[in-house]
Amino acid sequence: MRDTKEGRVPMVVIKRLPKYYRYLGELVEHKVERVSSQTLADMMGISASQLRQDLNHFGEFGQQGYGYRVEDLYQEIGRIIGLENEYNMVIVGAGNLGQALANYPNFSKRGFLLKGVFDINPKLIGLKLRDNEIMDIDHLEQFIQKENIAIGIITVPKEAAQEVADIMVRAGIKAIWNFAPVDIKVPPEIVLENEHLADRLMVISFRLKELGFEED
Repeated sequence: MRDTKEGRVPMVVIKRLPKYYRYLGELVEHKVERVSSQTLADMMGISASQLRQDLNHFGEFGQQGYGYRVEDLYQEIGRIIGLENEYNMVIVGAGNLGQALANYPNFSKRGFLLKGVFDINPKLIGLKLRDNEIMDIDHLEQFIQKENIAIGIITVPKEAAQEVADIMVRAGIKAIWNFAPVDIKVPPEIVLENEHLADRLMVISFRLKELGFEED
């Protein structure tokens, strides 16, 4: 959870903030100036009371009978998330998933700047992904320190994930986004997000089974 002036913010609320930001961004693109709590809640798939409760964790927004000024709320949610800052990132693991993440254009639009890609495979070292040349993992620790890297993305096989995480932590990384199918261990001051893709599919499988889905 995160501290605010009003107290601790539940993680479930924090995880909804990017969705608020995304939908408000769409309204900004369509030049919508004002939105009611009910309309925004319907877009989010939650109740209007839940929306108001979420936003109340961070301050007073909108006016009764008037709704929210879209541009103002969009900018404020971005500030709450921390998007006024820029964060330097590296990717370790230049396989299919690492390459896909390296080529994703929206990271830089949100202030997440990819500064380097690393791998152990000599056949990949020296190749370019967008503006980044794949480098030997032996240079990872020095690169993190030199380039002030805040976020490390791990897309290596599970057997190598903990070793890579240890290098990142030793080098002074602040956060790790782990795609390896294993739970890594990091000190409590390191922000850790695990993205186990197969686990997500198994949740989908469970929900399909609940709905009575059977393969023909």
